[in-house]
Amino acid sequence: MEREIVAALGEGEPDEIMSSAFNLKVTREDIHTLRKLCWLNDEVINFYMALVVERSKKGGYPSVHAFSSLFYEKLACGGYKTVARLTRRVDVFRKDIILVPVNLSLHWTLAVIDMRKKTIKYFDSLGQEGDKICETLLKFLQEESREKRNVELNVSEWTLHSMEPHEIPQQSNGSDCGVFTCKYADYISRDKAMTFTQIHTYFREKMVWEILHQELL
Repeated sequence: MEREIVAALGEGEPDEIMSSAFNLKVTREDIHTLRKLCWLNDEVINFYMALVVERSKKGGYPSVHAFSSLFYEKLACGGYKTVARLTRRVDVFRKDIILVPVNLSLHWTLAVIDMRKKTIKYFDSLGQEGDKICETLLKFLQEESREKRNVELNVSEWTLHSMEPHEIPQQSNGSDCGVFTCKYADYISRDKAMTFTQIHTYFREKMVWEILHQELL
């Protein structure tokens, strides 16, 4: 395993396809964002989220849908009409968990819609609040319900919450936000308590293997 990871992180053609699945491709250049102290790019984030969704199809896991890293930006900038077509083939209200990776220019965070508990939570490894993001996603659900189900969503039943720094693992450097975003998704999609910390530096190498083999360990 280690030799394979070292080879993937080593020198080679930047545009070499290292993994291809879920209508997504990850190149060597993309994999290199998993080198220490590098910021993860959209391709790695989206591929990892797709792996989480794929695992959820197995028995014993909550049903999961993950939006792409461009979803929230489009929604926030252009409103519901710019993202309505993205749910043509999925009924989000039939899923247990909706993962929404959020790219804040130079920082990755994660918003999570839990249909079972009727909650929208915001996970930021730097401890910043994301109340506006949660509100935007609740408004999306309202419009989605109205458009796709012809049902008015009762917003009074929903709870929005930005996770406090003491509630979730926090990064202690300036580059691991993408890794934390992926690990949040990993644990949440299994209904597991978050027991990882910054000291688990092997996560980057583990993610390289998982992307290469298209399977979560």
